[in-house]
Amino acid sequence: MKSAVILFPGINRERDMARALEAVTGEKPAIVWHTETTLPKVDLVAVPGGFSYGDYLRCGAIAARSPIMTDVRAKAAKGLKVLGVCNGFQILTEAGLLPGALLRNSGLKFVCREVKLKVENTRTFFTNRMKQGDVVRCPVAHGEGNYVCDADTLKALEDENRIIFRYAEETNPNGATSDIAGIMNMEGNVIGMMPHPENMIEPLHGNSDCRPLFESLLAA
Repeated sequence: MKSAVILFPGINRERDMARALEAVTGEKPAIVWHTETTLPKVDLVAVPGGFSYGDYLRCGAIAARSPIMTDVRAKAAKGLKVLGVCNGFQILTEAGLLPGALLRNSGLKFVCREVKLKVENTRTFFTNRMKQGDVVRCPVAHGEGNYVCDADTLKALEDENRIIFRYAEETNPNGATSDIAGIMNMEGNVIGMMPHPENMIEPLHGNSDCRPLFESLLAA
């Protein structure tokens, strides 16, 4: 499986994501600088976490308008799999690849801790090795992870089984609507989530709860 990780100024989790992808798939991802205009031929594009452009204007707002995102949108429209984590989730919503928006955490403070995620949909390219209702540990690190959307969008996400992860056991760290931690687009090839699964895949991380998520990429 070939993959690419997009690198924006201020992003700081690109190495974590690249390490996780290489550890599980056996293929070293291409690192693509944001000013490039064409993606390499890959099966997956990952948009990692961090603080692109210092989170000025809105988180992800500037990065979403970087040159490389034009090709990301074009190839996503043709079925390319795209995974956005934390700031990557914010970038994907700003780019119009996912609905809704990420606002300041309800407590107005940056949150860095472990949460529990409930797997709501196992029929995706990132969860097919999981079981419905599985609860896994996963770290978060964000100040603007409060997912919001209008009532019609929320109904569509619920009805179409497009909510992939919810915060479980009262561990919602940001006040996100309906405890939403991760969603996908209507076509099922674009996924965004706030927690950092790439930081919980090996014993040195404390546990490997999230490794099956990356193993799902191979199965897909």
